[in-house]
Amino acid sequence: MAPVYNDIVRVFKAFCDENRLAILDMLRTGEKCACDLLEELHITQPTLSHHMKILCDAGVVQGRKDGKWVYYSISSDGASAAIRCLQELTQINHTDKS
Repeated sequence: MAPVYNDIVRVFKAFCDENRLAILDMLRTGEKCACDLLEELHITQPTLSHHMKILCDAGVVQGRKDGKWVYYSISSDGASAAIRCLQELTQINHTDKS
């Protein structure tokens, strides 16, 4: 029986867009306000919201609301899960299935 790939697909979807990679790169230095991300990326607020939803749904980024703004940061648990996912997918299994 094939494993369920839904969670894996969400993680890889989060990493397959240049804007989302740029967001992750900016968040590497710590928590950022959505307003700062908008200013740096030169995208619209709805576009940022779309990207942040994908990153948050994958568990790689977490957000916290403070007043009218949301502050985003990389989730250490989500980052660790993404690393484990890639390691498991690329681990060579030397068992003979014949």
